[in-house]
Amino acid sequence: QVRLVESGGGLVQAGGSLRLSCTASPSIFSFKSMAWYRQTPENERDFVASITAGGTTNYGGSVSGRTTISKNIAKNTMDLRMDSVKPEDTGLYYCSGAIGGSLTRGQGTQVTVSS
Repeated sequence: QVRLVESGGGLVQAGGSLRLSCTASPSIFSFKSMAWYRQTPENERDFVASITAGGTTNYGGSVSGRTTISKNIAKNTMDLRMDSVKPEDTGLYYCSGAIGGSLTRGQGTQVTVSS
C-alpha cells in the first residue's frame, strides 16, 4: 500500500528550528520525486522543498537558505529541517510523492510558529 505519514509538527518559537519527517510506504525508493508543501492559515498552498530520486533539491523562495530537505535511507523517511522560523511559516505541512504516474500525499502535520 502506498502511504505517506508526516510527523514532527507542533508549536515552535520564532527564531527556532523545526524538523519534520515523512515516512514512506512501501519504500522511500518507490517514489520518483518527493516534496513538502504547506497550507497556510489563508488557505494558500506554498511549495516548500522537493527532492528527486537522484537527490537533486529545490526550495521555495520564502524558505530558501534556511531549509534543508533530505532522505534518511535507514529510517525510510524524507526529512525537512527549517531554521530561523517565522510566524509566516505557520501552516499544515504535508509531504507528497510521485509514484507510478500518480501523486500521493499525506494527511499533514500542523506547525505553529509563535512570535
